[in-house]
Amino acid sequence: MPNRLRALGGALLVIAFIAGCSSSGSSTPASVAPASVAPASVAPASQAPAASAPASAAASGAATSGVTVEAKPVGSVGTVLVAGSNGMTVYMFTKDVKDSGKSACTGQCITIWPALTVADGATPSAGSGVTGKLGTIKREDDGKTQVTYNGLPLYFFHNDSAPGDANGVYDMWEVVKP
Repeated sequence: MPNRLRALGGALLVIAFIAGCSSSGSSTPASVAPASVAPASVAPASQAPAASAPASAAASGAATSGVTVEAKPVGSVGTVLVAGSNGMTVYMFTKDVKDSGKSACTGQCITIWPALTVADGATPSAGSGVTGKLGTIKREDDGKTQVTYNGLPLYFFHNDSAPGDANGVYDMWEVVKP
């Protein structure tokens, strides 16, 4: 029963956040706090204590080198990009502008959808099935180096806890097709 309550609480937080992102105002409502954190192979811009995600204990590692991005089948969403040593699904934010060199996801947004990052000076590698161009941008809010695909920043979703999860598909958030 406590796990169901945690799951319900996490779902309500995400719904509240999405409602805030969908408005014409700021994309980062101050009242939403994440329930857990990103996969271990990334260095999220900020992390909150994990409440329920099993993979969150491994999420404290920082990126120390480049990351490999691959295309793999993920549940009902089809073949999409996954990244890192744990193969977690990556997402794009439709408010990001291609080739702008900027991320529109900051503040509370980045705690819900942590950036896929690499260490300064490192470059991402294209694995099997990746047909687009990988690159990086320097995040303005935290100075981290975020991975891009075809000019758009890449993110993880804080409630994806295992390879094959694709729980971050919401209004303005999409999985990334190769």
